[in-house]
Amino acid sequence: MELKKNTGSDLRRWSAPLFNFGLIISVGSVLVAFEWKDKIEKPLLQLSIGNSSWESEVIPITIQSPPPVIPPSTPVNEFEVIEDDVKIEDRLVIDIGVSEYDKIPEIKLDGPPEIETAPEILDFTEVQAKFKGGMDAWYTYLKNNLTYPKQAQKVGIEGTVIVRFVINTDGSIQDVEVVRSIDSILDKAAIDVIQNSPEWNPAIHHGRPVRSRMTIPIKFKLN
Repeated sequence: MELKKNTGSDLRRWSAPLFNFGLIISVGSVLVAFEWKDKIEKPLLQLSIGNSSWESEVIPITIQSPPPVIPPSTPVNEFEVIEDDVKIEDRLVIDIGVSEYDKIPEIKLDGPPEIETAPEILDFTEVQAKFKGGMDAWYTYLKNNLTYPKQAQKVGIEGTVIVRFVINTDGSIQDVEVVRSIDSILDKAAIDVIQNSPEWNPAIHHGRPVRSRMTIPIKFKLN
């Protein structure tokens, strides 16, 4: 048996009109609320008047600074004063043989002081400086005194170090320097053998011994 619906008891047909009616009422109440005006008209607050209640209620703005930081107190070391009971009775007396009443004679110079200047170092001379005994003696000296550093031998470093030095008028040697370097170890060995060499025969220029500059190669070669 099929059930029949009564069109008079159907509630869905009133849902759309009721929704529209409620929407109209809500929108109208919102518009009335925005357009509502108070009947009692009050004058606007004039900020220019000095006795206005607005100014009386102004809260002054104060800038609060943070409290100062107090550094931590450091303990003060207390020192105990001890009296010195040791008395020094002996005094150091230096006798120079002159009393305070003696007059010191004035020293007079015959002329201005002489300024000593080192003799000039010549690179070219009439007679060149030579090792005492000749070049054969020089090679013998190198063979007996030149040390080949073991560290350079292990690494396989070899080559020729050129050394320059000054020979004074008495045959002594000074100002030894390396002109061409191979390695710092070999450079030091070459400088040491030159500095420890015996005296040379100085160079002769215009018939008198002079200081001269000499340049010599020192060769390091592995067998």
